[in-house]
Amino acid sequence: MGSLSKLSPAKVTAQLPFPYRAPTVPRGVEPLPEEPKLGAHYDTDWARRFPARWARAVILEAALRPAVRVLADPERRGYDRLAGLEPPVIFAANHHSHVDAGLLLTSLPEPFRYKVFAAAAADYFFVNRVAAAASALALGAIPIERSEVTRRSADQSAALLDDGWNMVIFPEGGRSPDGWGQHFRGGAAYLSTRCGVPVVPVHMEGTGRILPKGRNRPRPGRTRVTFGTPMRPADGESSRRYAARIEDAVAALADEVSHDWYTARVRAHAGQSPDLTGADLGGWRRTWALGDRKPIRARKRRWPDL
Repeated sequence: MGSLSKLSPAKVTAQLPFPYRAPTVPRGVEPLPEEPKLGAHYDTDWARRFPARWARAVILEAALRPAVRVLADPERRGYDRLAGLEPPVIFAANHHSHVDAGLLLTSLPEPFRYKVFAAAAADYFFVNRVAAAASALALGAIPIERSEVTRRSADQSAALLDDGWNMVIFPEGGRSPDGWGQHFRGGAAYLSTRCGVPVVPVHMEGTGRILPKGRNRPRPGRTRVTFGTPMRPADGESSRRYAARIEDAVAALADEVSHDWYTARVRAHAGQSPDLTGADLGGWRRTWALGDRKPIRARKRRWPDL
């Protein structure tokens, strides 16, 4: 024992017999590679157990909602389009800022708000244990590969949808690099078809002015969240075509925000809603066409006239 007391804990453990130490690998046998525990392999099952769900509800109402109210001052529209809609549902939104996830989660009405998970980039939100645990707890996030829809990510998302969980996803795959939108990928469309659940298109306006890609400090402003009419795939429709229809629906919601409802509906019916991706221009012309991206200052509150 005297000699053991001079050794490090790891060396002491190595000298103990099995099962007090890890088993050895026989000579000539190639050991199996250790399975990664971060990124797309991070286990988030614990985040859907009761203690974590209770903690997430507290974070949502006591911390996230007041922070979004101060930072983004949101105006929410389209709740009437969700009347009669039953969970589970996929909420598919455009993506311009890290503010988007918190804004959308706090904008979901009941019964969707407290049983929801977010599809988050595995290579950004799950790169270390602290970030992964915080994302899973606060946002109910699961890791998703951005480069492609992997079987692991798809199966995990489908299992949660089948279990009655709602999903928040940003089909663009990442934040806008220049203020314009990006074409939607097929993840939301594929899961909607596979699980037989509707997709609710959502447009969020103003978050790119508050915290765009490349900026670390937010600038408070005003935002608008618009919910669209739930969508389902047509018979025999491919995921690519369905994803394009979801993108068109979000573009029509953006047109509602920029113009009046009637004009936007007429253009949407004619298939003439302005694209989220903007005009096919280059360099400064795209920036010029985007217009003013300065933050819209929060509404000033006035005391009522008595």
